[in-house]
Amino acid sequence: MKNHKNNSNIIPFSIAHKEAIKTLNLEWLQKYFKVEPKDELVLSNPVEEIINKGGKIFYAQYLDEIIGTVSLLKINTNTFELSKMAVTEKVQGLGIGRQLIEFCIEEAQKHGIQKLILYSNRQLKTALHLYESFGFKEIPLESGVYERADIKMELLLPL
Repeated sequence: MKNHKNNSNIIPFSIAHKEAIKTLNLEWLQKYFKVEPKDELVLSNPVEEIINKGGKIFYAQYLDEIIGTVSLLKINTNTFELSKMAVTEKVQGLGIGRQLIEFCIEEAQKHGIQKLILYSNRQLKTALHLYESFGFKEIPLESGVYERADIKMELLLPL
């Protein structure tokens, strides 16, 4: 998928770009919060923790550089978590996050996924506004998922 506004492409996970999910996520986690043990496990082992468990990882690529990433973590057959989304700081504001979410929603609909959930933090106002623009709604947050999470959102997808 190519976005003509920012000229980036969405590409699927490949071993060649395995480190990008960790590098991009650590950039924002270290800036705003801290890297939690769950983050370290998933980001250091994306094949085992995401792909092999039925999830998907995508990258935003501009020329030969990976500038963004997002994952769909399988919760069950009908529900996936939109997770590990990050866009490198130097290109934020160019619509790459929007492009990644649009791609994930299309991908979910193609595969009959009925619900996307996500965890975030109210400090990340730009991200929350972006999620809301796609129709994500706040739902009750269970404890123990991420220390930094103080909001859970879901998007119900049409069948």
